[in-house]
Amino acid sequence: MVWAQLRILRDIWVSRARVLRLMRENALPSPHRRPQGKSAQHDGTITASRPNEIGGTDGVRIETVGDGWVWVFSAVDHRDACCVGIHAVKTGSRFATLQPIAQELLSEFGGTGADVGRGLTLRMDHGSQYTADYFLNPVRFWGVTPSFAFVAEPQTNGVNERFDRTVRNRAIHGRVFRNLEEVGAAVVAFKDRYNRHWRLEKRRFTSPHEARQAATLKEAA
Repeated sequence: MVWAQLRILRDIWVSRARVLRLMRENALPSPHRRPQGKSAQHDGTITASRPNEIGGTDGVRIETVGDGWVWVFSAVDHRDACCVGIHAVKTGSRFATLQPIAQELLSEFGGTGADVGRGLTLRMDHGSQYTADYFLNPVRFWGVTPSFAFVAEPQTNGVNERFDRTVRNRAIHGRVFRNLEEVGAAVVAFKDRYNRHWRLEKRRFTSPHEARQAATLKEAA
């Protein structure tokens, strides 16, 4: 409302995000719309000492011409930002969310049997897919420890959030997809290109694949 009044009544053009930020800094938003309860502050880092120690998972929606909205779910390692699983599907159900995790276990741990992923912590948000027993029970069966991000603090799942933004900006935006198959082909191709050639500042401008190789060699030594 404040943004609209500035724009329409006073002809002041400013972004909504800036208006909201300034209002929050000066305690101007309605007290009835503020989050209730004690806020769980995050220190701004989600670090792992080695690959396959902490990973994250998340999903994004993409619109197609023939199939309507479809989902892409991914799994990303927190140490080297390597995308270890990606899956495009029509319905973003709790069943679909398991697919990138299963891909990670098959490629990095050698299977999907009981306790095969022990030692891996999985970060995700509180979406209905991730809080469902059908998702959590197989994850625990695999030996993976669930770790939920803080409510209303997407930065606590920041590794996957950043990867999702990269996928949208580099593989999705500006393209028209006819169906689910085209989306699946695009994101799988981008996953390989990203892992092998994407330069990450936090990894000293090495690619996720190069960072993983360096960590493997260091551990072997």
